[in-house]
Amino acid sequence: MTYAAKISILANYIINMENTLKTRVETALDNIRPYLEADGGNVVVKEITDDMTVRLELMGSCSSCPMSTMTFKAGLEEAILKSVPEIKKVEAVNLTPAF
Repeated sequence: MTYAAKISILANYIINMENTLKTRVETALDNIRPYLEADGGNVVVKEITDDMTVRLELMGSCSSCPMSTMTFKAGLEEAILKSVPEIKKVEAVNLTPAF
């Protein structure tokens, strides 16, 4: 097997692994989405980094809600970490601080 063929196989493996990981994260979020949508919000996976950090963006009313920190910690973060143990950290790129 040539070097180029080995690289191609490795690249395809990595892409498939990332897609599977993202699918599992999305499935975990799908369990929370109905509650977000009921209040006019949603969440989008922006990135899964090499160090297994998921970066989320809160959308709609969730992006400006003062309770978004609680929603993030008790709902989104917990659902992902419980369902996808490979994920080490979950971050929101646009949390609204509660004052």
